[in-house]
Amino acid sequence: MGALAGMMERHPQTRFTIACGPAVQDLFRYMPRCERIIVVEKKPHNRHWLALWWQVVRHRWEVVVDLRSSPLAYGVWSRSRHVVRGGRRTGLKLEQQARSLGFRQPFRPHVWLGPEEQDMAARLLPGDIRWLALAPTAGTETKLWPASSFAALADRLGAEGMRPVLFYGPGEREARLAAPARAAMPEALDLGGTYSLAQVAALLVRCCLFVGSDSGLMHLSAALDVPTLGLFGPSRAAEYAPSGRWTAVVEAPGPPGAGNMEGLKAEDVCQAALSLYEWSREG
Repeated sequence: MGALAGMMERHPQTRFTIACGPAVQDLFRYMPRCERIIVVEKKPHNRHWLALWWQVVRHRWEVVVDLRSSPLAYGVWSRSRHVVRGGRRTGLKLEQQARSLGFRQPFRPHVWLGPEEQDMAARLLPGDIRWLALAPTAGTETKLWPASSFAALADRLGAEGMRPVLFYGPGEREARLAAPARAAMPEALDLGGTYSLAQVAALLVRCCLFVGSDSGLMHLSAALDVPTLGLFGPSRAAEYAPSGRWTAVVEAPGPPGAGNMEGLKAEDVCQAALSLYEWSREG
């Protein structure tokens, strides 16, 4: 989303075609100058790249931007192309993409919200309550912070007047990973697994604070300018820290990218969360 924000500023009259996976297509529904969204369904033996190529090869493109380091960018006609290299490199992914696109500095990610989703979110999360977004799941189970720690954090921040809301993705796996947190925090409002990503974005933006492991929800929250605290253990905050107006990270004890999430204390996370929240209130 940061790369896209930069390209939209660089090309103010250009219309955009977005190729993305089905899970994130909702994020582009309200994007200005988005002419077409191509949903790429993963197929065996990388045949999804061939299917995508067939949909774009007959066009003459002004610019092609490939964030996945695929050969596809070189297989279509374009006046210019930018291919972001994969692999582990120094600096945040946002900064790496900005350099590949020729920007002097990275652009902050941006997410566009729709009126229907915002109306729905206002009904579910009224504005007279300070909602605390908690995301207890992640892409890999080693990134998970224990449910008991989330519950201790919710108790501490509840004493500060915040009410917890649970967010997690759809599907059986996400429900299974979130089950311990649901059991540990029965008083929390459970909004996980049911809503589209566009609806989740509208719900998140009504929260006063987000706390969660390194995940897509963490990055979405940061892009929405929700004060976002990322919890890092077996992933590198130096590469994957959230990017937004108000963001911070807490790293688990251990070498960078190899910390043990069970060693991350609730009181340390609470202190970082309150500091971040106060910072956001200052401006």
